[in-house]
Amino acid sequence: MAAKVKPPTELAKVFGLVKSHGIRIVDYKFTDMLGQWHHFSNTIEEFSDEIFRDGLGFDGSSIRGFQRIHESDMLLFPDPSTAFVDPFTAVPTLSLICNVADPLTHESYSRDPRYVARKAEAYLRSSGLGDTALFGPEPEFFILDNVNFDQAPNYAYYALDSEEGFWNSGKEEKTNLGHRPRFKEGYFPVSPLDSLQDIRTDMVLTLQQVGVPVEVHHHEVATAGQTEIDMRRDTMVKMADNYLVYKYVTKNVAKRHGKTVTFMPKPIFGDNGSGMHVHQSIWKNGKNLFFGNGYAGLSEMALYYIGGLLHHAPALTALTNPTTNSYKRLVPGFEAPVNLAYSQRNRSASVRIPMYSNNPKAKRIEFRTPDPTCNPYLGFAAMLMAGIDGIINKIDPGKPLDKDIYDMTPEQLKDVPSAPGSLAEALHALEDDHEFLLRGDVFTNDLLETWIDYKMTKEVQPMQLRPHPYEFVMYYEV
Repeated sequence: MAAKVKPPTELAKVFGLVKSHGIRIVDYKFTDMLGQWHHFSNTIEEFSDEIFRDGLGFDGSSIRGFQRIHESDMLLFPDPSTAFVDPFTAVPTLSLICNVADPLTHESYSRDPRYVARKAEAYLRSSGLGDTALFGPEPEFFILDNVNFDQAPNYAYYALDSEEGFWNSGKEEKTNLGHRPRFKEGYFPVSPLDSLQDIRTDMVLTLQQVGVPVEVHHHEVATAGQTEIDMRRDTMVKMADNYLVYKYVTKNVAKRHGKTVTFMPKPIFGDNGSGMHVHQSIWKNGKNLFFGNGYAGLSEMALYYIGGLLHHAPALTALTNPTTNSYKRLVPGFEAPVNLAYSQRNRSASVRIPMYSNNPKAKRIEFRTPDPTCNPYLGFAAMLMAGIDGIINKIDPGKPLDKDIYDMTPEQLKDVPSAPGSLAEALHALEDDHEFLLRGDVFTNDLLETWIDYKMTKEVQPMQLRPHPYEFVMYYEV
């Protein structure tokens, strides 16, 4: 009998890519506290397996939320399982996502968001509740043709434009064909109203080229190029990795087409904002533990998980909706799910149970409040920790709300809690409710204090200090 051939190791696969693609440059990517990728590169002559053992040094004091100047040295350790060939570089380039570590001890860095997500997965396993958490985000974003913005002591402005923006219907141009989605009517129209099919397809094929599976793409509700591309669900850390690849690919494909992408939750007044509904389930030994005989085909565990999400939702929003612009979308009475309730099928609830299939493997819950500015490592980890807290403490989610929340009267809604109305309010909720995040040392007080301080001093307070252009419309003649 012939000897079994062992599958190649992840490291062997990396060097296989180097050889098969003629790689000349290796690029090392890592995530700052807010969820933005940073990178640096070296030549293939400097690349060896020692890098995976010894790491690469960088200045941590120049990265938001990381080290102070007198203790700035940090190390990156590439994860060989994340390797992909960059589709946007002129020279063949291999990309690797890295973990951040202390240069003296080689221990993982507590403020590295990817480490937080890795610890959350480990905590799930150690709890005995499950061995796998599957996540499937649905990010929405706008594909625009032009953007201008500036801020000074005596003026402030922004201006966005899109060839398919309905405000261009009366534009005087040589040939105005008039095919533009009306406000709030951009969901699923065919060409020529949907002018972005080819660009979205280019994004999808590029994502697949770099190893990110995609399920569907389509135009979204808003005019002016609102888009959704849904990745296939995956384990939590892998899904967070894929989401940052997703942002990298969509932005660069748009640039290749002479367009620009924004993931701001509310870039356009008077039309739908961009959310990021996040599908979640817990598995053990290949079995979906969210499938059961309860409400909407859910297990008791799944209902307690929902209870945890709803109970901790005000604190969660500080991480899942982490910008001042997030709360231009989360406004009661409009399209975003601000009411903290759950329901099957009902898209006006903050937690929905999709009912597309009776397949036990498809049973999941969908948290609809988050938006695409979320750092996926921190946001996904926080949602999982809230759900686990719900399971451990058997938090009752209450009765489902199987009504259209937007048709309910204020009297009917008075007992339904609501998401915070501002980033400051969300940060205060996180200050008051974060013990569930500290279980298993997944989050640390140091990280949460740094997050709250950064958001308050760098985002909330600067916004509070500046006059808003619309205030001149309302108050100049007062």
